[in-house]
Amino acid sequence: MTGYRQVLAVPGMASLLGVSLLARLAITADVMALTMYVVLDLDMSYVAAGGVAAALTAGVALGGPLLGRVIDRRGPRTVLFATCAAQAVFWLSVPMIPYGVLLGAAFAAGLLMVPAQAVTRQAIAAMTTEGQRRAAFALESVQGELSYMVGPPVVILCAAEASSGVMAWGIGAAIVAGGAGLALLDPPLRSGRESQAAAAGRPSRRDWLGPGMIAALVMSFGVTMLLSGTDLAIVAALEEEGQVSWAAVIVAVYGLSSVTGGLVYGRLSRPLPTWLPLGLLGLATLPAGLAGGWPWLCVAVACAGLLAAPALSAVADAVSRLAPAGVRGEATGLQSSALSAGFALGSPVVGGAIDLTSPGGGFAAAGLAGAAAALAGYLLSRRTPTRGRPPSAHSSPDAAPSAAEARPGT
Repeated sequence: MTGYRQVLAVPGMASLLGVSLLARLAITADVMALTMYVVLDLDMSYVAAGGVAAALTAGVALGGPLLGRVIDRRGPRTVLFATCAAQAVFWLSVPMIPYGVLLGAAFAAGLLMVPAQAVTRQAIAAMTTEGQRRAAFALESVQGELSYMVGPPVVILCAAEASSGVMAWGIGAAIVAGGAGLALLDPPLRSGRESQAAAAGRPSRRDWLGPGMIAALVMSFGVTMLLSGTDLAIVAALEEEGQVSWAAVIVAVYGLSSVTGGLVYGRLSRPLPTWLPLGLLGLATLPAGLAGGWPWLCVAVACAGLLAAPALSAVADAVSRLAPAGVRGEATGLQSSALSAGFALGSPVVGGAIDLTSPGGGFAAAGLAGAAAALAGYLLSRRTPTRGRPPSAHSSPDAAPSAAEARPGT
C-alpha cells in the first residue's frame, strides 16, 4: 500500500477525500430521498417519483459544464458557496411545495448541484504527480463506490423511522456541509506551472475537445450506463427466481468487489489502456445473464465487479490528462454530464431489453453497451488529429505523458 500512503501523505489530500466523501454520500442518495418523499409523503406513483428524479438528473447533466466554466474563471470557492446556498433553499422547501413546483425546483437544483466530484477530481490532478495520479484516482473511484453502497440504503432505513420530509432536510444538510467543507478547504485546482499557463489565455474548444477527449467522454457514458443497467438486471433476475429479497446482498457484493478491484488497479506498476477495463467489464457482465439463482449470480457479479472501479478510475484519469489546466473545470463538468446521462439512460434501455427478452437479456444489453463504448473509445483514440498540426500528448486518452507532465509539481 506504499502508493496509497504516498497519495494520502500529500498535504491536504486526506482532508479533501474525507470532506468530499460526505458530500458525495448525500448527493448519491438525493434521488432516493426524493423518490421516498413523493411515494410516501405525497402518496403518488413511482412514475411521478421518476419524473422528479429525471428532472434532477437532467439539471445535473446540463449544469456540470456550465459550473465547470465558472470554476475555471472564478475558482472553486465562489461556486461551492453559491451552490450550497441553492441546495439549502431547495431541500428546506421540498416538504412544503406541491408536486408541480417540485418538478421545476428539482431541475433548478440539479443545475446548481454542489460540484463535489468535479472539484475533487480537478484537485487530485493538481495536487499529485504523474506517478501518484493513478493511485489517487483509484481512491476517488473507491470513494464513489462507497457512496453508492452506503448513501441510498441509509436513506431507505432512515425513511422507515422518520418522515421522508425530514429525511430530505437531512440530505440537504449533508450536501451543504460537504460543499461548505470543500469551500473552506479551497483545494488548489492547478499547480504553479499550470496557473502560469492558464494565465496566458483560455484554449479554444477545438484545441482540446478532439477525438481523445470525446473518446474519454463516450467511455464515461458507457461505464455508468452499464452500471445502472446491471443494477436493474440484478433485481429483475432475482424477481424472476422469487428471490428478490437477496437483491441488497448481491448489490453489496458487487460494490465490495468493485472496491477491491479499484484498490488493486491503483497499485499496478503500469497503466492500462483507458478502453481496456471498460471493455473487459462489458464482457465480464455477459455471463451474469446465465446465472441461475442468487448464489451463482453472486459469483458472477463478484467477478464483473472487480473491473467496475478500475473502469471509472481510468476514464477520470484520462480526462484529467487530456484537459489543459485552463479548461479542466469545463472538461470535468462534461465528464460529469456524460456520467449522469449514462446513469439516466441505462435503466430504461436495459429495462426495455428485459421486457422484450428476459433478465438475461438485460445483462446482455448492459454488457454490450459497455463493450460498444469501449470499442468506440478505442477507435476514436486511434484517430490522428488533423487541422495541420502534429499529434500531441493530449490527442489520445492513452498517450504517454510529456516530459513536462511527468515532472513533479506539474
